[in-house]
Amino acid sequence: MREKLKVFSNGLLKENPSLRLVLGTCPTLAVTTLAVNGLGMGLAATFVLVCSNIAISALRRVIPDKVRLPAYITVIATFVTVLQMLVKAFVPALDSALGIFLPLIVVNCIILGRAEMFASKHSVGLSALDGLGMGLGFTGTLVVMGSIRELLGAGTLFGVQIMPEFVDPMTLFITPPGGFFVFGVLMALVIWIEIKTDNRKRRSIGCEGCPSAAVCGGKCPETAQGGEA
Repeated sequence: MREKLKVFSNGLLKENPSLRLVLGTCPTLAVTTLAVNGLGMGLAATFVLVCSNIAISALRRVIPDKVRLPAYITVIATFVTVLQMLVKAFVPALDSALGIFLPLIVVNCIILGRAEMFASKHSVGLSALDGLGMGLGFTGTLVVMGSIRELLGAGTLFGVQIMPEFVDPMTLFITPPGGFFVFGVLMALVIWIEIKTDNRKRRSIGCEGCPSAAVCGGKCPETAQGGEA
């Protein structure tokens, strides 16, 4: 039970895909001019994350290692196609608002990264929890960013007027520079919270801290090119 809770909660803050792993940055910055767009994009990505994690985990012993990445992309593209059909049929306004970023979920680094790093190595249950936790962490980031940018940049929140009419909105926040500013502030806030709660992930230097250690077996060349140790 503790392992399942840890897998689920990792994506919420400690390994938040946007604020800590810095993945999926393009949709994070592009669709968060409105809170409702951030919510829609986050839920769409969560649906694909959970479904693709489950499918890839179930097929992990069947997919040949040499073609695993094309196979993962095929599985992800299948669920994105299903998602697009559903959104076009039932929420056409959201489909129009998200535009190209909805089909681009296929190449979202978060989804492909979780397929490679987690779903291909763990059981179906844990993979589903990992996808749900990462998806909710991503959704939360998009909603918070969208809410801040919409409130300060347009004076509304989910389309409802919040700021008094005599207060001029700071339109900078619904522009790309405003998105980068809010994104940076949220990243700094998460790091500050981790430091204050003594929950910051320690990263080792060397083979054991290298993301490619699984590929080379932790046996790095003794000398680099040019003869330097």
